[in-house]
Amino acid sequence: MVKIRLARVGTKKTPIYRVVVTDSRAPRDGKHIELIGLYDPRAKDATKTLELDRDRLGYWQKVGAQLSQEVTNLVKRHPAVVAAS
Repeated sequence: MVKIRLARVGTKKTPIYRVVVTDSRAPRDGKHIELIGLYDPRAKDATKTLELDRDRLGYWQKVGAQLSQEVTNLVKRHPAVVAAS
């Protein structure tokens, strides 16, 4: 099964997360199929907290990828996120 979930990057005590499309059996920070966004919970500017490619998110959902609970919450909290470049 394909999942859309967060993969942690960054250093100790300064987490940054990538929103990735991955096989559900892969480790959290392991190999992924595609990087579709970034989430920085410590960003000072609220508009920089979540950068997400909505077109790719929609595509992967259409072909059957399941969102993790945390990604679902992020998408609901940030409805006006502009596509990442």
